[in-house]
Amino acid sequence: MDERAALKLLAGKLPDAGDDAAVVDGLVITTDMLHETTDFPDGTEKYTAGWRAVGASLSDVAAMGAEAVAAVAVYADSDFARDELEAFVAGASDVCESVDARYVGGDLDTFSEFTVTTTALGRTDDPVLRSGAQPGDVLCVTGTLGRSGAALRLFEAGNEERANDLFRFDPRVPAGRALTPYATAMMDSSDGLARSVHQLSEASDCGFSLDGDAIPVAESVRDVAEDEADEQALSLFFGEDFELVFTLAEDDLAAARKASPTPISVVGDVTDSGVVMDEKPLPDRGYTHGQGEK
Repeated sequence: MDERAALKLLAGKLPDAGDDAAVVDGLVITTDMLHETTDFPDGTEKYTAGWRAVGASLSDVAAMGAEAVAAVAVYADSDFARDELEAFVAGASDVCESVDARYVGGDLDTFSEFTVTTTALGRTDDPVLRSGAQPGDVLCVTGTLGRSGAALRLFEAGNEERANDLFRFDPRVPAGRALTPYATAMMDSSDGLARSVHQLSEASDCGFSLDGDAIPVAESVRDVAEDEADEQALSLFFGEDFELVFTLAEDDLAAARKASPTPISVVGDVTDSGVVMDEKPLPDRGYTHGQGEK
């Protein structure tokens, strides 16, 4: 059983599960685990690891349209180097501060490889779920896609300074809050745009038609991609970019764009069934934890 099958099994048994975060009496809670071998390439600074790990959980809060409140983390490694631990906490604290939240501590553990478990808390009385998309809505994304895929290529090429910079993404909490009055369904793009759209399709019982030319590709992708096909693969399937993928009524698009502090791109339409791009079936491919892009 892979991660997606396990999540589907648990969602059937846990009524508060199934979206990017659980919402209980207005409290938003989400947790994530990241490992050195699958999530932190050689050359990842501990400051970047702290920022990225906590940022991943804050992104789940953003996807619910919630206000971010606080985060904690479990830091596990084979030993504890003072400078690395302090750098991790600095990164975790700074990413929280960037969205007006607080990093309030956590736990330490000894483990065979560097591993981080993060939990973020948020607050909302009006969460945006994955299940509200309607035929006739438009499909949108914030920011640009492919940044993390480009970073991995740069780590592999030894350009660690730029790769670390690309790995430190901005959790879209302000955009999520701004989009709450307009979004009919929303999630983050941690699994990649293609897989996110398939997940929205399943949750909302609808289809999607995407325009490949409308996908906002990060400039860093164009710097590392071998050709247009490679560029498209990095922006569609790699994932881990933590942008927001959402739907809204076309009549609300102008107001949503004005409200959002992050640029919005329309990449397609909500249809009755099927997931296609440029009139061809779009594969349900994306990031699978522990296996990378698949």
